[in-house]
Amino acid sequence: MSLPLQAIAPDICAAPQLTPDAMAEAAALGFKSVVNNRPDFEHGPDQPTSAEIQAAAQAAGLQYRHLPVAGGYQSPEEIAAFARLLEELPRPLLCFCRSGARSTRLFLQAQQLDQ
Repeated sequence: MSLPLQAIAPDICAAPQLTPDAMAEAAALGFKSVVNNRPDFEHGPDQPTSAEIQAAAQAAGLQYRHLPVAGGYQSPEEIAAFARLLEELPRPLLCFCRSGARSTRLFLQAQQLDQ
């Protein structure tokens, strides 16, 4: 399996929904941290829960954070929280949501806080 990654910075990638199985592959690719930006059960019961993904991430030696945000709107508080995660988590970092777009938007908006 190869992860559908999109580089959004030299040491940060975004991806669509990842499964617990993907965590070992992410670690094998050299990632140090994973951020899940998707609320649990957003798409129904077939979506893996944050707890399932967190357990797999930690088993693979990855740092894991869950920062669930809505698809259509990310609040200033959520953007600031994402910016803090960017500062504290070891990189390379992999963030994901349903399609990858929400994580990418959070990253771009967090960058603007530094300006």
